[in-house]
Amino acid sequence: MSYLVALLLHWLPLAMGQYDICKSWVTTDDGPSWEFYACQPKAMRMKDYVTVRVDPAGITCGDPPERFCTHENPYLCSDECDASNPDLAHPPKLMFDTEDEGLATYWQSVTWRRYPEPLLANITLSWNKSIELTDDIVITFEYGRPTIMMLEKSLDNGRTWHPYQYYADDCMEAFSMPARRVRDLSATSANRVLCTEEYSRWAGSKKEKNVRFEVRDRFAIFAGPDLKNMDNLYTRLESAKGLKDFFTVTDLRMRLLRPALGGTYVQRENLYKYFYAVSNIEVTGRCKCNLHANLCTFREGSLQCECEHNTTGQDCGKCKKSFRSRSWRAGSYLPLPNGSPNACAAAGSAFGNCECYGHSNRCSYIDFLNVVTCVSCKHNTRGQHCQHCRLGFYRNSSAELDDENVCIECNCNQIGSVHDRCNETGYCECREGATGPKCDDCLPNYYWRQGCFPNVCDDELLLCQNGGTCYQNQRCLCAAGFKGVLCQQARCEAERGACDAAPGAHAALASLPLAALALQLPAWLRP
Repeated sequence: MSYLVALLLHWLPLAMGQYDICKSWVTTDDGPSWEFYACQPKAMRMKDYVTVRVDPAGITCGDPPERFCTHENPYLCSDECDASNPDLAHPPKLMFDTEDEGLATYWQSVTWRRYPEPLLANITLSWNKSIELTDDIVITFEYGRPTIMMLEKSLDNGRTWHPYQYYADDCMEAFSMPARRVRDLSATSANRVLCTEEYSRWAGSKKEKNVRFEVRDRFAIFAGPDLKNMDNLYTRLESAKGLKDFFTVTDLRMRLLRPALGGTYVQRENLYKYFYAVSNIEVTGRCKCNLHANLCTFREGSLQCECEHNTTGQDCGKCKKSFRSRSWRAGSYLPLPNGSPNACAAAGSAFGNCECYGHSNRCSYIDFLNVVTCVSCKHNTRGQHCQHCRLGFYRNSSAELDDENVCIECNCNQIGSVHDRCNETGYCECREGATGPKCDDCLPNYYWRQGCFPNVCDDELLLCQNGGTCYQNQRCLCAAGFKGVLCQQARCEAERGACDAAPGAHAALASLPLAALALQLPAWLRP
């Protein structure tokens, strides 16, 4: 029972019903009508709808039959893999089957009998549909986790691939990258591709089997450790460039580059204990429907959004034929709590005779233009029919044109924005270094101090030299005997005319401008 309670608590924050309603039948003074909201499907187990491919050809064990050992009993090689025998076969489908308690079924590769030739295997998961990850990807390995592997993603059904995360027992040796943890990332680096050593070091096959791609920890950067502040997460997903796409995939690929070694070097006298075995792959996510659907069904061999808001297509990515009076747009999580549906509209639905949508009760005929126009539009509206918003306001797409709250004030940050006007989605035009819908945040490598200023120093690219420490990205606190923006210059004693430090190294540094100094950094640290 305690396990079930813990499982429910694990799922609760991501199973909340926000954005689960696409429309509601409401009654107004003008009669009943539909009110639209941004909406999305519930999260589900995506492995139930996946197709899997394992390559290269012949990497799956059993053809021909092959014996193998385990690290626990490396010289008792009595196990066998035989593709012709259902009881001894280990095909790819066993990574996604339902397992009886205590009995693991798994896909298995051939052994490393051709060492030192690398033992390489690719496992590709395809959905033929854009999906949005909502929880950790968990890959369960039997008989030891790989010492080196990569996780890659595709957004175009496998035509192009991009690194998602690197895994190694020694990140610097395997990928020339420093080891980092997702929980140490910041709001400006939440979508960074990193290398982790947490899931690759040998801990014994009976103890640690899982390798994770940590989605929840990245969400927690914005929503808090218990994922209770989902409003902040949804705001960031909408406003931070590239963040929403970071959690969107059509395909995933695991590149297995070196198997578990049992905590030792490769023992060439017994290569039958080195192989890959995957018993389960959990991928939790939702269909990407561009916030135009709250249902997604599996039909004709693929997932399909049940589109609302007069949209159509597998991802609700276009307007229906009779609803193309304006360009298609994805829905938006903003403004909270119901977002903007950005529904497609029928031709001629926005205008009629002299209609002011309740924002004016007076019209005027302009003789030389031969038009009738609304006069003194209220509620921050403007235009011939009071159908546009005044400068400094933007359209609330979740409200009808006759709503008093149809126009929302931009509220651009006076320091971070160029002016007080915003675009049609409420985004302000930001000054250099500023970002966010209201320009009240800073881009990576900038800090806020009554405006955004470039970092003088940081912990990654602009490193304080000679033992100096970076203070709030604004200046280096230099150790005794050094000065300069990055503490790169030796401080000389005026009475002697000699430097405290060795003249050769520090005099050379002192003569370099900062731009040249950056060239001295390792290649992976350069901007």
